[in-house]
Amino acid sequence: MKKILTQLAAVFGLGIMLSACHKEEVVNISQPLVSTANGITSDTLKGTVKGTMLAGKTYYFKSDITVNDGDTLLMQAGVHLIAIGDGLTPATSPEIFMHGTFISLGTQANPNYITVQNAADLHAQAAAQKYTNVLLGWWGGITCTPAAATPAKPNPAGGDAIIKWTHIEFGGGPAGTSDDQSFYTTGSPRYNMYFANITKNLIIEDSWFFGSKDDNIRVSGGKISIMRNTFELCGGVGGEFFNMKSGTVGDLAYNMCIGAATNSLKASDAGTTGVQCNVNMYNNTMVNGGYRQTKTGRGGSIDYEKSAKGSIYNNLIVDCRFGTRITSDADVANVKYNNNYYYGYSPAIVAQFYSTDGVGVKQANDIISTTPQANNPNFYGYDVNQYNFTANPGPISANLQPYAVIAINNANFKLLATSPGLGKGKTDFSPLNSVTTTGTYGTTITPPGKDIGAYQNDGTGNQH
Repeated sequence: MKKILTQLAAVFGLGIMLSACHKEEVVNISQPLVSTANGITSDTLKGTVKGTMLAGKTYYFKSDITVNDGDTLLMQAGVHLIAIGDGLTPATSPEIFMHGTFISLGTQANPNYITVQNAADLHAQAAAQKYTNVLLGWWGGITCTPAAATPAKPNPAGGDAIIKWTHIEFGGGPAGTSDDQSFYTTGSPRYNMYFANITKNLIIEDSWFFGSKDDNIRVSGGKISIMRNTFELCGGVGGEFFNMKSGTVGDLAYNMCIGAATNSLKASDAGTTGVQCNVNMYNNTMVNGGYRQTKTGRGGSIDYEKSAKGSIYNNLIVDCRFGTRITSDADVANVKYNNNYYYGYSPAIVAQFYSTDGVGVKQANDIISTTPQANNPNFYGYDVNQYNFTANPGPISANLQPYAVIAINNANFKLLATSPGLGKGKTDFSPLNSVTTTGTYGTTITPPGKDIGAYQNDGTGNQH
């Protein structure tokens, strides 16, 4: 790697390559101290950037910024990066083009923010159910891809993206001619984050994502570890929280998902990378998803299609428009699933615990019923019946959905001691653990839990 990562490697030596296992988690790389190299002292970013954004400082950008191949942009703890945009045109919706390595090292005590100038007002509007501005798409998001090949650099490598304890929100501004038209056609909404590098790592841990106009995160190839995050209120009339395409391999676990427009988690082998989409989804909690999608038959929680494979265990799916969807064109023989927990307020939701346009069927260790409102998961601080799903409507515009059913607000999704989900998880399988040690920070993988959902009764799992 270039200057920053070279210096980090010199400081931490062989210790950065060690792996450790214990009963709570799998750690690929020990967490090093953060070195300051090429500290960025100006509060305005523009053009080509690299170096270290310094702890506790606020930075701004109002036009596109680029990190070149081989360079690194690192955010120390407590950094705020503010996009100044209006979401109306590509030129006024600035984007981060990440052709190198991106590292955001927020902490639980001092998280990082990548947001917009009017974020406080937008959150207030969301709480007041004025979602038009919330889901406008105020900036262009982060696009992590290798740079275009040139005669001087015919095979640009691109870089990893490592995001920890970081808030990323309100992306979705319209794409322009500077965007790669193979995945962003001019005028289409961009995502909070797009990652496409089959040889590199996408690590997202303990972070928060909110308010994207379309997909929150889309991955078109990469080794992923997506652990213990919170995804809420993303997608206006469509879009997934986490949308994976061909070449995506890894694990998604202990994520709290509420208010997705379409699916919370989607796996599809669409694309031409030559590496099959293979992802494990375990111990996630999904609530009130799928109701804003305007296309018929689209999902609301978990979706495997188009030759994708993987495992689906220990997920808690509550009042989603559709439950698990495994289509006939998925790699059905290699999609393993069981020990999932379903709750539905209405007969229409109960009838779609396994989507009727798919081939998934009830498994022996599922917690499932044909009776509406059976098997209440008994959340510590959330009433699953507060949104009267008397039918399986859809699409419902965001303005007709109470804030309490599509955002965390003051809810607590831990399970009470009376929950049927305690002790019902499957633990005798292993994460894919696909993320490699490449000289950047690694991932902390929380293994399958004995309790269903994102929160474990012993305090492990999602920490939000």
